[in-house]
Order: sequence, then C-alpha cells, then structure tokens
Amino acid sequence: MNEYLTKLIEDFKISFTNNFITDNRWQYLTKGLLVTLEITFFAVIIGIILGFIIAVIRTTYDKTKKLGILNAICKVYITIIRGTPVVLQLLIIYYVVFATVAVDKVLAAVVAFGLNSAAYVAEIVRSGIMSVDPGQMEAGRSLGFTYGQTMWHIVLPQAFKNILPALGNEFIVLLKETSVSGYIALADLTKGGEYIRSRTYDAFMPLIAVALIYLGIVMFLTYLVNKLERRLSKSDRS
Repeated sequence: MNEYLTKLIEDFKISFTNNFITDNRWQYLTKGLLVTLEITFFAVIIGIILGFIIAVIRTTYDKTKKLGILNAICKVYITIIRGTPVVLQLLIIYYVVFATVAVDKVLAAVVAFGLNSAAYVAEIVRSGIMSVDPGQMEAGRSLGFTYGQTMWHIVLPQAFKNILPALGNEFIVLLKETSVSGYIALADLTKGGEYIRSRTYDAFMPLIAVALIYLGIVMFLTYLVNKLERRLSKSDRS
C-alpha cells in the first residue's frame, strides 16, 4: 500500500512538472484566465446596458402600448438569442458579421457574449420592473414626474434591488459560457488547457486544472451572490 501511494505521488509530481513547470506551461493558464476575465467583464457591461434598454422598451410597451416597433424588434432579438446556441452566435459574429473587417478576436467575443447576455438580462430586468407595485408609477405621475422620470427615479431602483441576485447568477453563467471562445482560436482559459494537452499528450492534468479554476471562480461569485441575497432580505425585514 505504501509503495502504491509513493508511486502515485511520484507520478503526480512528474505529471505536474511536465504539464505546468516545463517550459513555463502554467503561463498558458494564467494568460488564458486573464483573457476569460476580460471577455466576461466587458460582456457584462454590454449585457447590463443593452439589457436595461430592452427591458425599459418592452415594459413601456406593456404599460402604455407605445414604442410598438421597437418592442417588436426587441422581441425578435430576444427570441433569436435565446433560441440559438451561444457558440453559433459567436461564430456568426466573428466569421460573418466581422468577415470583411480585421477585428480583434477578444472584441468579437465581447460583442457576441455581450449580445447574448443582454437578451437574458432584459428578461430579468423586465420581470423585476413588472414586480414593482403599479401604485409606485401612479404615485410618481401624481407628483408631476413624466413616465421616464418615474421609471428612472422610482421604479428602476426598486426593480434593480429585486433582481440583483438573478443578475449575479446570470453573470456566473456568462463566465462559464465564455469557455467556447476557443472556437474562434481565442486563447482563453479553456484553450490554454488545450494548448498544454496538445504538447504533453496528457489530458487529465491540464483539463482538471482548468475545471478547478472555473470551479473556484464560480464558488467565489456564488458566495458573493448568496451574501448579497442575505443582506437584501435582511434590509427588507428591517
């Protein structure tokens, strides 16, 4: 038994050294991680901004029947994005939309994942706005606010508080979805593990390392989301 454990540990050391230490192969993972975080960060920004705009357009139509054409466009956009795989959207953005333009792969990925996230954020925000008591809108209008002012100063702050946990979960999903960036030969975290595997012919160690990195980030973000949920529920009770 001791000999087996000793051999197992020795094999692990050899595999670890070969996969990560030799030729500084660990840098494939660190550089890939930075690319993944960069894509996620900027895609989140696009998703929030565009998602809020779409949500406001759709709720405005629901409540006032105005902006009918924009609402129809938004519905088609959401249907297409939510009804097709994100990897296909990425390929279309890079190989079709930007086919005649020498665009940076990171930018193409940010646009693709940002547009994808916006469709889901829009529905989350829309449900949050619709959950706000209609009396809040009526109260704002009775104070002399316009529809836009009431939405911005009264309704959206309440809706945003209600949807923060759901938005946090959406961004966790987005982080994991960026793992398909390698389809456009982008050197993200997953691709970094693939580079190591292609050089060492050892799939276990690099892919497990990538999985553990993703797991660690997701667990940390989940902890923050859960902490935020507890704080929000505590403030509601007080």
